Amino acid sequence: MKVLNYGSLNMDYVYTVDHMIREGETQSSSGLKTFCGGKGLNQSIALAKAGIPVYHAGIVGEDGDMLLELCRDNGVDITYVKRLPVKGGHTVIQVDREEQNSIILYGGTNQMQTEEDIDRVLNDFGAGDYLLLQNEINLLDYIIDRAYAKEMKIVLNPSPYNENLSECDLCKVSLFLLNEIEGEQMAGGSDENRILEHLAEKFPEAAFVLTLGKAGAVYFDGKEKIFQNIFEVETVDTTAAGDTFTGFFIASLIRGEGVRAAPSIPTMEEVERGIS
Repeated sequence: MKVLNYGSLNMDYVYTVDHMIREGETQSSSGLKTFCGGKGLNQSIALAKAGIPVYHAGIVGEDGDMLLELCRDNGVDITYVKRLPVKGGHTVIQVDREEQNSIILYGGTNQMQTEEDIDRVLNDFGAGDYLLLQNEINLLDYIIDRAYAKEMKIVLNPSPYNENLSECDLCKVSLFLLNEIEGEQMAGGSDENRILEHLAEKFPEAAFVLTLGKAGAVYFDGKEKIFQNIFEVETVDTTAAGDTFTGFFIASLIRGEGVRAAPSIPTMEEVERGIS
């Protein structure tokens, strides 16, 4: 059994602000830091730090040296990462004094996958292998169709939620991991129970993990519902928090631990120290 994460690789430009910028407002930033990011990259690193060998597939641009180096340093296999001589994907992130964030995403090379690229990658994977996806790359519908035909286990984080997802046959997804906002966008309601029940009716073959911020997270497979409280830790920056959760949750499933065991991404030892 192999694990493939087909996803984005971005450069993140993080600005420290007093509060989230409002329409028509100009605000000075008190700091700027540059990081490697992208939901795809974050989740691959989280999986690797959780002890799961993971292959990453995607495309970087001419500015992608830091991204490739970070993958190597963290044990992420980049055999299936392609490079193009153009500008890569990046984000502009605001982090306010309450350590909350907002993100603007520019796709760049993350939107340049071809069907030939996808076929080349998926040729090396098959039945029972895991495929982790997010919605920051193009041709997501084609990837899902090809992976489903190969009987791979498809895990989807439908973020950012947009019209591209309407082109995908989401009935082929085995597991959805989503937050409250994405759940409301997919289900049309804000109550967590109604969100999960609606999704289970719409996708009866799938299971769902709905993260609820400070309220914890809940798992639902149409029959069993499992709730998990948060562990209190000091907040530094919530960027990549959801991606870290995704990586470690999937890692626990792959190791057979079941649902109940489930630079901001910790190692497994750091997680265990934090909850002991």
